[in-house]
Amino acid sequence: MADSQAKRRAKRPSLLKRIGTSDQVTRLAGRSAAAYLRFVRRTSTLEFEPSEPYEFFGHLLPGIVAMWHGQHLMVPFIRREGHDVRVMISKHRDGEINAIAAESLGLGTVRASAARSSSRVIEKGGLRGFLEMKAALAQGATVAMTADLSNQRSRRAGPGIIKLARASGRPIVPVAVATSRHFVIKNWDRTTVNLPFSKGICVFGVPIYVPADADDALVEQKRVELEDELNRVTERAYQRVGRPNV
Repeated sequence: MADSQAKRRAKRPSLLKRIGTSDQVTRLAGRSAAAYLRFVRRTSTLEFEPSEPYEFFGHLLPGIVAMWHGQHLMVPFIRREGHDVRVMISKHRDGEINAIAAESLGLGTVRASAARSSSRVIEKGGLRGFLEMKAALAQGATVAMTADLSNQRSRRAGPGIIKLARASGRPIVPVAVATSRHFVIKNWDRTTVNLPFSKGICVFGVPIYVPADADDALVEQKRVELEDELNRVTERAYQRVGRPNV
């Protein structure tokens, strides 16, 4: 009897854990994150390279904005007011906080993750997410997504974003945002938390087009091209703010 009661207690989540995973706490965390990022933006400068990105890239829209994991926190602020931008965000609990923050900052969201293997596409919602992003582009919305796969080696582009460009016929626009004041979390993607009172820069890369008839070899070539261009603009962004690339 005592053993069975002990097992039930062991399986029962602690009060602290239940509070930490409650919907109310998740919403508060997401809205707090958005409020913090607004504060960073209000107290910082943000320049663009090129200086008028909508004039330079406007004819390419709707497009696919690509960035690296961990370098994405200030990306919502490159959106022009009223522009329909939808971002792909993973379905796990941390993703829920990110989704609430993104929506608070005026972005639409698509909840899915890039699968690490074809056998997990349905499980992770990757197929649904792919179709939703393709539909959003067809509706005239720009979509934004990280190019590297979750919890894998950072800054190595996956093929999913290339296949979305192939299927939709829309170009990929690599971007990198850096701020002079920040700290880096020691996790797999080196998440960079931007700090207030910074000098910020957003660097846009060379657009990447993927033909509708691209075979596997060309998809791989374009994947490497995207990876190289994202690394280049990330390096350039950190040079512009006078800090080493994280």
